[in-house]
Amino acid sequence: MSYTALYRKFRPQTFEDVKGQDHIVTTLKNQINANRIGHAYLFCGTRGTGKTSVAKIFARAINCEHPVDGSPCGECPTCKAIADGTSLNVIEIDAASNNGVDSIRQIRDEVAYTPAEGKYKVYIIDEVHMLTMAAFNALLKTLEEPPEYVVFILATTEYHKIPLTILSRCQKYDFHRITIDTITARLMDLMGQEGIEAEERGIRYVAKMGDGSMRDALSLLDQCIAFHMGETLTYEKILDVLGAADTEVFSHLLRAVIDQDVAGALAVLDRLVNEGREMTQAVNDFIWYLRNLLLVQSSDHLEDVLDISTENLQTLEEEAQMVDPEVLLRYIRVFSELSNKVRNATQKRILIEVAIIKLCKPEMESTEDSIVNRIDNLEKKIAKGVPVNMVAGGVAAAVMPQADEPAAPLPQSVPEDIKLVVKDWSMYVSQSTGIAKQYIQLATPSLGGNGELLLVLDDLNAYTYLSENKAGCLDRLKQQIRDYIAKEIEIVVRYNDTGKANEVVYADLRKIPFDIELETDIDDEEEE
Repeated sequence: MSYTALYRKFRPQTFEDVKGQDHIVTTLKNQINANRIGHAYLFCGTRGTGKTSVAKIFARAINCEHPVDGSPCGECPTCKAIADGTSLNVIEIDAASNNGVDSIRQIRDEVAYTPAEGKYKVYIIDEVHMLTMAAFNALLKTLEEPPEYVVFILATTEYHKIPLTILSRCQKYDFHRITIDTITARLMDLMGQEGIEAEERGIRYVAKMGDGSMRDALSLLDQCIAFHMGETLTYEKILDVLGAADTEVFSHLLRAVIDQDVAGALAVLDRLVNEGREMTQAVNDFIWYLRNLLLVQSSDHLEDVLDISTENLQTLEEEAQMVDPEVLLRYIRVFSELSNKVRNATQKRILIEVAIIKLCKPEMESTEDSIVNRIDNLEKKIAKGVPVNMVAGGVAAAVMPQADEPAAPLPQSVPEDIKLVVKDWSMYVSQSTGIAKQYIQLATPSLGGNGELLLVLDDLNAYTYLSENKAGCLDRLKQQIRDYIAKEIEIVVRYNDTGKANEVVYADLRKIPFDIELETDIDDEEEE
């Protein structure tokens, strides 16, 4: 016998089996017990919340020969025929593939015939929002005045696409997302029935990944069982199968971002990639981690809401003291925007790297929350006793205490090709893109001992990026210069670790007025 997927094997057969939708189950059972059956129902809700399952149970219950407290008995011939899909009284239609007016006209013709057996003829139309407008119009009259033995159950995940004329003729039921606790309890019960050992912590993670959908959670669990067949399902094994990362990884990533350690943050991402973690899932998990951190900052005693272990809660409480809520909201915004882009992107890693650099370098953005982030970083540096000043663009930068030191003396002679480059330096900066542009802007162009162009940086991250020619940034700059002045020049990147401003140690060539020509007394000589 072929294997049956868990979500099919354990599909609810009675109202008692339906989890997380008590408000709907109670209402429908009361209607059945009181014999107040409506002629049209609209079931709305996200995928995997039980819309079709409840529709089938309801169809069996209203036709059951011996209902038990509003639920089908499951033993009478009518219940068995409907469960097996052989009953002519329950017709299931997939509106996604049968959305034309002809399909609805066929229903309109069929409702004229009484049920072959049982009390009601039930039409279950799944994904009803996919019907064309002509099909909706054809359904309207039948839905408004159906025969007393006909019941329509319309199911949809996109309620807003249903015409108002249809909505006004249906009893509307909203299926809620199923809670993590409810899904976990159901999955643990099914593991017991299947004879499979599993850690509750791991099953709870599967429930969270189900995102309120019992069917999605069962499918993920099926995948984990298949990969570790015959083994105990531990938390680590489930993380491995689902391509997810543990919270420890996100703690390292967050601390690197708070410290503005670009290299450290990108190293955490590199670790996730090398471990084969799914990038889209990693982004969503980090957003969830930031959300938990924000809740810890907002209130105490949130263990139940956060759904995390005591150890992880202690880590969050420690990190909550390290970052302000406004800054945390910026982190969530940047990664939420990333989540929308990365799902269908081909270069997911690049998008995530850019987002991480944005978190570490708030000066790359001009939004209100990024300015708050920059001010927060500035305040932390001041609190540590590091004086700051303002550089071009209004970006706060930490500097070491220094006396009124004069600028470095300007060189006596500057090669013509270097003059041409420095004269149009802003043009070369503007032609650069991405993080390379941000780092080149921080560089002070100066002259080396052998006549080469020096790019002096006191930012270690910028120095590392440019000196290692990452992403070919220096090669592109050289090519831009070559294309413009038709000459090849040598570029050397140098790190200023003296604690003094760049222009104090190295001459800033931008301050030399190369385009000013000295006046002569030729005219006076001619007059004489």
